[in-house]
Amino acid sequence: MERIVEQTLLYDFYGELLTEHQKAIYEDVVLNDLSLSEVAGDRGITRQGVHDLIRRCDKILTGYEEKLHLIEKFMQTKSMVEEIKSLAGEYRRTTDMGCISRIEQIAGEISSL
Repeated sequence: MERIVEQTLLYDFYGELLTEHQKAIYEDVVLNDLSLSEVAGDRGITRQGVHDLIRRCDKILTGYEEKLHLIEKFMQTKSMVEEIKSLAGEYRRTTDMGCISRIEQIAGEISSL
């Protein structure tokens, strides 16, 4: 996964578990694309302090994903839903009952995630 996409997903899923200070700085650097120097100047801290906080937040957010696997489950579910959409379209074209069986199988897999 591209780094910025990974950071954004991690923040979307687990960002509320960070402190307000961590969230504000992480948002500025990662989501708002401000430089470390800009954030440091705005917040009255060193550039190194901002860098360290971003690294620490990345580690915290990654740790949550390693324990909870919410992003992994989300991506699996998203992929399965796309397959269901494809199968539904195929069923409309062909009325192949095999499509319905596969849709039911995928639905069961989603339920067990």
